[in-house]
Amino acid sequence: MNEVTRILSAVEQGDPRAAEQLLPLVYEELRKLAAQKLAHEKPGQTLEATALVHEAYLRLVGVDQAQHWNSRGHFFAAAAEAMRRILVDYARGKRSLKRGAGRRRRPFEEANLIAPRTDDDILAVHEALERLADADAEAAELVKLRFFAGFTSEQAAEAMGVSARTADRIWRYARAFLFKELNDAHS
Repeated sequence: MNEVTRILSAVEQGDPRAAEQLLPLVYEELRKLAAQKLAHEKPGQTLEATALVHEAYLRLVGVDQAQHWNSRGHFFAAAAEAMRRILVDYARGKRSLKRGAGRRRRPFEEANLIAPRTDDDILAVHEALERLADADAEAAELVKLRFFAGFTSEQAAEAMGVSARTADRIWRYARAFLFKELNDAHS
């Protein structure tokens, strides 16, 4: 059992010092994961990787109910899911009328010409992923592990307890499903 798994077990059992020991061990990996997520966001994003890491960490460890993680990989998958939900909540908040949803800032940046991304895109992906989860929870879990947690096909297969071949089959199905859903949303 590695150090992270041992500390996760202590956190699960309610040891208050365990959460303090965990953050230094996982912080750099969480920061890389957050930077990876924010790299897909629209330029000019006001949410920074550090804030995303801290918010996700608080959602994972700072809750009243004890969390249960089977492994280090399971913890990072949960962290990726927490970050995805934070970004979705952030996009919804920016889109709400209270925050000026009708107004759009239009700075001229070359990056906007190359890869435009909007809050609507983030929400469309979220909604398509929710529909996939309704249709096939296993496929949605694989997408979260591969896309949001940055797992390779082999790592995701291992985390899910399926063969690499099965994970590849599920991945092909999930990509086709999401492609269709996102095309339908843009039509």
